[in-house]
Amino acid sequence: MLRGNFRTPSLFRTSLFSTFLSKISLPLMHQSNCHTYCPLLCWHMHSFTKPITDIKQNRFSADLTTGLCTLAFSKKSTVNESSAPNTGTMSSKSKKKACRESPEGVLRHKLEMCSKCGDVFEALRLYDDARSNGISLSQYHYNVLLYVCSCKWGSQSSENGDRENDSNLGLKRGFEIFQQMITDKVDPNEATFTSVARLAVANEDPEMAFDLVKQMKSFGIPPKLRSYGPALFGFCKLGNTDKAYEVDAHMGESGVVPEEPELSALLKLSVDAKKVGKVYEILHRLRTLVRQVSESTFKIIEDWFDSVDAAEIGVLNWDVSKVREGIVRGGGGWHGQGWLGSGKWRVERTQIDENGVCRSCNERLVCIDIDPRETENFASSLSNLACQREVRSNFNKFQEWLGRHGPFDAVIDGANIGLVNQHNFSFYPLNTVVNQLRQMSPSKRMPLVILHKGRVSGGPAQIPKNKKLLDIWRDAGALYTTPPGSNDDWYWLYAAVNCKSLLVTNDEMRDHLFQLLGTSFFPRWKEKHQIRLSVSRDGLNLLMPPPYSIVIQESENGSWHVPMITGDDPESPRQWLCAARARVKSLHSLFSN
Repeated sequence: MLRGNFRTPSLFRTSLFSTFLSKISLPLMHQSNCHTYCPLLCWHMHSFTKPITDIKQNRFSADLTTGLCTLAFSKKSTVNESSAPNTGTMSSKSKKKACRESPEGVLRHKLEMCSKCGDVFEALRLYDDARSNGISLSQYHYNVLLYVCSCKWGSQSSENGDRENDSNLGLKRGFEIFQQMITDKVDPNEATFTSVARLAVANEDPEMAFDLVKQMKSFGIPPKLRSYGPALFGFCKLGNTDKAYEVDAHMGESGVVPEEPELSALLKLSVDAKKVGKVYEILHRLRTLVRQVSESTFKIIEDWFDSVDAAEIGVLNWDVSKVREGIVRGGGGWHGQGWLGSGKWRVERTQIDENGVCRSCNERLVCIDIDPRETENFASSLSNLACQREVRSNFNKFQEWLGRHGPFDAVIDGANIGLVNQHNFSFYPLNTVVNQLRQMSPSKRMPLVILHKGRVSGGPAQIPKNKKLLDIWRDAGALYTTPPGSNDDWYWLYAAVNCKSLLVTNDEMRDHLFQLLGTSFFPRWKEKHQIRLSVSRDGLNLLMPPPYSIVIQESENGSWHVPMITGDDPESPRQWLCAARARVKSLHSLFSN
């Protein structure tokens, strides 16, 4: 929701739309034949010179029953009154049905179908028909139209059989639709700005896309990562380092965290522009935020270390104590003291053995520490999230139980392990894992098994030997059954984090629940604590966490190791990039002595 009004004089001086409209050439503002052409400058001056005394009048009123948005004005409404359903005496079900079948509701559904299949031509036809028939378009209608226009879909045939590039058509009509949205006094939101920014970049104007993001903040609309994408990628494509770095800095000021695509684009730009300091900085940001890179980013890094620029940068003599202090301060795996060594890099794609030793340079990778305070904070955040999404009394009861019976050396996701490599739940793999973990435990204590109540009261749980097994676990204080309607994921994850224990599950933990936990601490915790289970001819095998961290590492002697993302199979070999200086170890040793 906007916190200002487009027709407020103070906003006219630095208005987004004055910049926006002045940059759009008249040919792009294509008008459909069924509308009267209006010069943009005249429309612009007319729209912004009359102040509105009551800003609150230009606001959306959300009808929660119908789910459709309407715009309320002090002047006579432009909505086609005959098309609005009379919902005064209708039941809730009838209201929803009337809303769906209203012209606005039908238009909404048809536009959604166009969005799914990327049909620009049909979406624009629906828009022109709606305008001709006096159907009022809401913010949602306009946003779908702008989204379809801003996406680069493949070419489709028009009704007369002629081929036309739908990207160009979307560009031409997209600006017109945005102009009409403002004319209709429909407040834009973040999605609106992002779609128009994409149109601006398609028009080879990333500067305009960046201006749109800046104006979002001034209107009280928080930008998202996708809001910055058009400007950032647009400047990177043009090779404009200064503006790309400016967008990156603006993202940081807005609290927006880049992901691999953004960092990869900045890295490629910096490599091409020979900005060696920026290359170093972005590699460390990839280490912190991404950890393991895709094939495309891997190739950019590989090409960098193979380049002449990389061979020419670096110091031959460095302060060993500062490097070691940096490693200790950062928890291991990096020092942040800049490029160490000199001369050509030896760059190889390789693998790391089970002991964490690089097969190319024989350097042992490190296991990077996790600050105990981070674990405590994560456990607290996890508890708060669980209490919001579970019945609070149920989860509090579990926390009290865990306080009495814990801590445990290991926690088992019972449902996941009981279904490993099979469709029907079985207690056999679960019991096997319990026994293996008990033997591995220094105290020989049973691990904690988390199972839903349905798993312990029906099906295989009724078999006598399984009943006996459950009784043994229960008597040992090693079984907790989650109540009906609960999500047991919260329970086993919280128990493992709270007890600082190992977690046995083949769940990759990528769904919405785990996305709530963020991308900073959770992947690091999971890497050090998750035990997976594999099935082979020899039986069930526990795949322990690796003795090293699978993350970009910068060593004490200046070499680099970069891991590539792999699939879900934990036993498939992972490819690493090893980049080391020739004779760097001997030079380092001479200096340190």
